[in-house]
This record gives sequence, C-alpha cells and structure tokens, in this order.
Amino acid sequence: MKILIIGGTGLISTPLTGFLLERGDDVTLYNRGETASRVVAGVQMLHGNRQDYPTFEEQMHEAGYFDCVIDMVGYAPEDAESVVRAFQGRIGQFIFCSTVDVYKKPATRYPYREDEAYGGLNTYGKNKVICEQTLLTAHKNGDFPVTIIRPAYTYGDSRGILYPVGSGGGYLDRIRNGKPIIVHGDGSSLWVACHVDDVARAFVKATQNQTALGNVYHTTGEEWMTWDQYHQGVARALDAPIPTLVHIPTDSLVKIAPKRSVSVADNFQFNNIFDNNAAHNDLGFRYTINWVDGVRRTVGWLEKYGNKSVPDDLGVDDQIINAWQRIESSVVNDLKNNSML
Repeated sequence: MKILIIGGTGLISTPLTGFLLERGDDVTLYNRGETASRVVAGVQMLHGNRQDYPTFEEQMHEAGYFDCVIDMVGYAPEDAESVVRAFQGRIGQFIFCSTVDVYKKPATRYPYREDEAYGGLNTYGKNKVICEQTLLTAHKNGDFPVTIIRPAYTYGDSRGILYPVGSGGGYLDRIRNGKPIIVHGDGSSLWVACHVDDVARAFVKATQNQTALGNVYHTTGEEWMTWDQYHQGVARALDAPIPTLVHIPTDSLVKIAPKRSVSVADNFQFNNIFDNNAAHNDLGFRYTINWVDGVRRTVGWLEKYGNKSVPDDLGVDDQIINAWQRIESSVVNDLKNNSML
C-alpha cells in the first residue's frame, strides 16, 4: 500500500511509520525536514511547508496517487481546506488525527461517545472541530473517503509524563525524592492515558478499512484513573515512595497559581473518560499497555536517550503547598471553637 504521512516525526507518527513499514507498506513522510525522523530505513522523504498552501498542493499533485494519506499535523482550518484541494479525487482514503478536545467540558453523559456534541475545549480544539467538519463535508461530497481518529492524552517515547499543575519540569524529580504532589480538587475526577504504540496501531488498522470510511473513532486509555491513582501509578513505575498528595480545590488553585493551572480549570478538573467500542469493533483497537508499565517504558526511553527529568523547578510547588496549608490552618483555627460546626 502506498501511504503518505503529513508530519511523520512526532509522538504518534513515529511508531505509526514503523508499524506501516513492518507491514510492508510504501511510506512517504512529508514535513519541513527540521526534526530528524527516528525511523529512517525504508522511508521516502518529501520536504516542504504544508502551510505554504499553493506550493504544498502543487507538490501533492506531482507526488501522484496514494492509497492513503494520514494527516498528523492538521491544526488550522486552512490546513483542511488545502488538503481537500490537494487530494480531491486523487487518493483512496484520508485519515485525520483529531483530538477529544473537540468536545466541551463537562460532558452531557459519561463516558463520552463519538456523537457527543461539538464544543471545542480551547483554540486548538475549536480549530480541530472546523477541520473535522470540512473533511466530513468533503467525504459527503465524494471528494475522497475520510476517517477521523480522536486520541486523548497519549504518551510514550520522546514525551515526558504529564503533570497537571505547571509545565511538569520537576514532576518526576519530586516523585523520586518523595516530595508532596499538588492534586487539583479532591483527586477523584477521572482521567485516561494511552501509550502511543496502542494508538498508532489503531491508525494502521484504519488504513484501507472500508468499514472506517466516513466514521469517527476514540483511541483512548481504558484505565479510568482518579488523579490520585494517576500519581500513585507514576510512583510505582519509578519504584519511589507513594507521595503525599496535597489536595487543593480547583477554584483556589486557579487563584493561587493561575499560570500553572490553566489546563486544570478548563480540562483536568472534569471527568475525561471515553467509549472506545467503535474502535474495538471496526479497527481492532486494543489497550495493551497499562499505566504503570507504560510510564516505566517511557521514563526508561527518556533516560536512555539523554532526556532525563530535570530538577524540581525552583521549589514553586513547595511554595504553593506551604501557602495553601497556611490558609487551611488559618480557617481551622478561626472556626475550631464554633460549636455549630
């Protein structure tokens, strides 16, 4: 099968490229050539800027027919408009990597299903909504068959482990050293994480899959973890002590540390759990790498290739924790003699 990947060097597209090559496909990567591919042998390269739309579209016409085009870096509405012009009537299938951020938070029901109404969590999510709508219209118009895949939080080689409060620069360092960890709310909202290899295999199985044409799929984690369980799992993966978890109400955390808790306010405080049944049935999607094993693999890769976790970032978390504990103590002392409480 002749396959073009727009992107090809990122988190998901790197193992995706490898799996396609293992299957025996003819794979071409289209990107700027600024990020070295970790999969080189057997791959053809085509360089250019996909947002230089006239040149991109001309390059795609010159490249000829592809059985499948997989767009891993379509972010702007104009990107979707351009691929319709570039590939109209000239490809067998177009697979678009979207995101669960196309939904609003909270959901109208849980787990999220693919027919949940669009909302758009942020600018990124709103742009993905427009891209999806443009591509699904192209499918209905007969321009080319479209499949849309919506991953949630995906992790693995080359990317560190998410820490909701801040950039996460010192997160693993704090876990290793037994320092307390800030948790938004009471730590009981639900979150999922999926290792990149499981997500990438779903993309492979979507290629030239007649059942997938015109459909949308979740490819998300299936351990519905509370945030407490999430952090405790990271500690187990690192063979570190289970950390003390300091719960701070989301509203208060946003006021105390607004820059570090933007995503907590608009995303992480809500339940993020998704129905994967459609991907199970049509794509053979399987969640095979559990959270603890996946974290262990990811951290091992980061350390092997020199991307070691950085030291705790200037003790900012400790400052936040100390400030919150002072607030708690003050409230308790003010009210402890009130017999009505």
